[in-house]
Amino acid sequence: MKDPRVDKLADVLVNYSCAVKKGDVVHINFSGLDTIPLVKALHKECILRGAKHVEIDFSDPEISRDFINLAKPAQLDYFPQHTLDFIKQVDCYIAVRGSENSMVMANANTKNMAARQKVLSPILSERVDNTRWVVTIYPTHGTAQEAKMSLEEFEDFYFNATIYDYAGLKKRQAKLQKMMKAAKTVRIKASDTDLEFSIAGMPAISCFGDRNIPDGEVFTAPVRDSVNGHIQYNTPSIYQGKEFENVYFEFVDGKIVVAKAGGQTKALNQILDSDEGARYIGEWSIGTNPNIRKPMRNILFDEKIFGSIHLTPGRAYEECDNGNRSAVHWDLVKILVGDGEIWFDNKLIQKDGVFVHKNLLDLNPPKERKIAERFLAGR
Repeated sequence: MKDPRVDKLADVLVNYSCAVKKGDVVHINFSGLDTIPLVKALHKECILRGAKHVEIDFSDPEISRDFINLAKPAQLDYFPQHTLDFIKQVDCYIAVRGSENSMVMANANTKNMAARQKVLSPILSERVDNTRWVVTIYPTHGTAQEAKMSLEEFEDFYFNATIYDYAGLKKRQAKLQKMMKAAKTVRIKASDTDLEFSIAGMPAISCFGDRNIPDGEVFTAPVRDSVNGHIQYNTPSIYQGKEFENVYFEFVDGKIVVAKAGGQTKALNQILDSDEGARYIGEWSIGTNPNIRKPMRNILFDEKIFGSIHLTPGRAYEECDNGNRSAVHWDLVKILVGDGEIWFDNKLIQKDGVFVHKNLLDLNPPKERKIAERFLAGR
């Protein structure tokens, strides 16, 4: 029996996130056969909305791994101009990921992977900068296992986090967006972190279901050469098929000069050496989704964790452009709940994962709001 929540999510993705309208060209990319129920619902909804054409294509990580490991230099360097030409015609892009094994690329050729990523970067940039796009995952036994849940438990968690009042979230995030845009300096402090950077003159972007599902963040980009200090991330991250834990960075004038990740330190530095921009930061963001509270080893969820931040080595987004260019864009997450502070221009904004500035109390769920009110009353 079809889960009725699938149609509700398709409605969110098509009509809210991408705002598909009559005459649009829509590109749906999916991986994992378990995602078919959502893909079918998306296709149906796009047709009902009057889309002129719906292109559906399937990508398989096992096939991608074979290519990365077996391809010769001429094959790695081939640029699929026809793909770029098609993406330039696309109005809306919807990606649905449902792989059973997030580690399928763990032993793939890292050098070839970086080279291919660099070759294909113009296609990614065109898609990100010039389409209405949204990316989500779909519940599978693999994603449930990574979240350390049964499939039924994960489905309940997933739909609770994705079918959400994003219009209300937009309203609640507006004050944080305004404060971030007006701020000149940011300081992040914790027992293992002390980092400062400038965001003077940079825009602030509120994310409320129009790019990622689930959603809930407000982001900007540091002035490229302004980041100084150190940060210890505390959320596992899977990138290029490898799992990284306890990633540690030291910055001098914007550049990552020390990068450690235990037994994955060599692999970490190989990624950061992909190109010049990979050692600079392209995004900084505060997570706000109250229905996501713990890491799942999936960045679509982890970067939205309430009480978290992510600081991203690599390419900046066009809508918040600090000039950094890279084939890499790697969202790495630090949870500040219980240990951490965010300061704007020497004003405390968040403490231990709770928004404690008087203008931001509405961003807190009921329990955290009471904590914030007690904190403010005691100051």
